[in-house]
Amino acid sequence: MTDRYKNRENDSEKDVPSAEISVLCAEAPALIRVGLVEDDEATRRAFAKAIGATDDLVLEMIAASRDEGLRQLKEHELDVLIVDLGLPDGSGLDVIAMSMRIRPTCEVMVFTIYGDETNVLSAIEAGATGYLLKDISTGQMAAEIRSLNAGGSPINPMVARKILMHMNAPRPLAETIGKAPLAPREIDVLKLIARGHTGEETAQKLGLAKSTVLELVRRIYKKLGVSSRAEAADAARRMGLLNNA
Repeated sequence: MTDRYKNRENDSEKDVPSAEISVLCAEAPALIRVGLVEDDEATRRAFAKAIGATDDLVLEMIAASRDEGLRQLKEHELDVLIVDLGLPDGSGLDVIAMSMRIRPTCEVMVFTIYGDETNVLSAIEAGATGYLLKDISTGQMAAEIRSLNAGGSPINPMVARKILMHMNAPRPLAETIGKAPLAPREIDVLKLIARGHTGEETAQKLGLAKSTVLELVRRIYKKLGVSSRAEAADAARRMGLLNNA
């Protein structure tokens, strides 16, 4: 074997490790930093074990109470925060609210036994983007955490149904009125048109220009969510405005 051939052989052997080194030195994906606020010790242990078994999640923070969770939130940068609502010293909603204020990029998921509408809606209003009941294993949580971090919203099917039912429920008229209250003059106009008075008659009785009455009627229709005199009259009756008619 000539020296030239030996040199070429040695060079080729050196090339392989270089390629391997470049692969090994490639930047590893960033770990997902997870926080947990949970008062049940067994759940905390199982959760820590499940997170420890992954290669892309790290348990950055763990707290057993509301106060401890609030304190640790100030000390740790997180990507995902898992919160139980029923904590021994208060509500997990306070932890969610603080996370929204000081860790706005952190995604929050509720992990609780409470699936009633009040708790569900309160958690979502506070800022939670995921809501799971404790009927799944802590092992499954790893996949749900990845989903949440990627922009998903893991929600228990029963919880999702309650949210949809709430959104689709017809709003009571009183609730609508409360959000867009009628002015005293608008109420005067509504009473008269509900009793069958024309726009011109209403204007004469109230000492207003007919154009003003028409503008008031337009506002009344908009606030009540109605589109006809009959619907306005029905609304007036339901509001008790015609009790003395």
